[in-house]
Amino acid sequence: MAFDFDVIARSLPYLWKGFRYTVELTAIAATGGIFFGTLLALARLSSVKPLALAAAGYVNLMRSIPLVLVIFWFFFLVPVLVQGITGAERPPQIGAERTAIITFIMFEAAYFCEIMRAGIQSIPKGQVYASYALGLTYGQTMRLVVLPQAFRNMIPVLLTQTVILFQDTSLVYVISATDFLGAASKVGQRDGRLVEMYTFVAVVYFVISVTLSHFVRRLQKRIAVIR
Repeated sequence: MAFDFDVIARSLPYLWKGFRYTVELTAIAATGGIFFGTLLALARLSSVKPLALAAAGYVNLMRSIPLVLVIFWFFFLVPVLVQGITGAERPPQIGAERTAIITFIMFEAAYFCEIMRAGIQSIPKGQVYASYALGLTYGQTMRLVVLPQAFRNMIPVLLTQTVILFQDTSLVYVISATDFLGAASKVGQRDGRLVEMYTFVAVVYFVISVTLSHFVRRLQKRIAVIR
């Protein structure tokens, strides 16, 4: 059978809608993951042992479970648990999109936590002691001295993890969320053109990922030169 380019052209508006959802999910999950990951990193480095152990346990748990399993667990089991706790007649409907946002933030926070922890530990201890000598509190030292430098040091790694996150968003297809892959799959099944659709999706993911990876490498070299 000949490769049909026309089916791709006809479906571009619908595919664009799915692609836009993929980008939005990536942006939301990356922002939430960095925010909560930074909090987890501070908790892991805390001198309060119970807090550090709890943060380490969460990170190790999330990093030991496949993302698709976390998505399934939250989508199918959490509503049942909430029903059992609240005594409701029916499980609450979380929805595919809300499930995707929550699970990706929860999952990515564990990975961003390790990145930020490495960034915080890369700052010389002398700067922390100097901040204390100037009268800054622990919170002020982290906010004004340590975290800005840690973020700068970890920008290439954070962007690399975001590229991986962009690729992983295709897993929301398993709970019928209409992301880029889900939109292409629906069009392919409707028109009997799965080969064209999956090939087009693969090319788009490849081009975007290679372009972003090239940008990250250039940024990494530039930061290294500045240092």
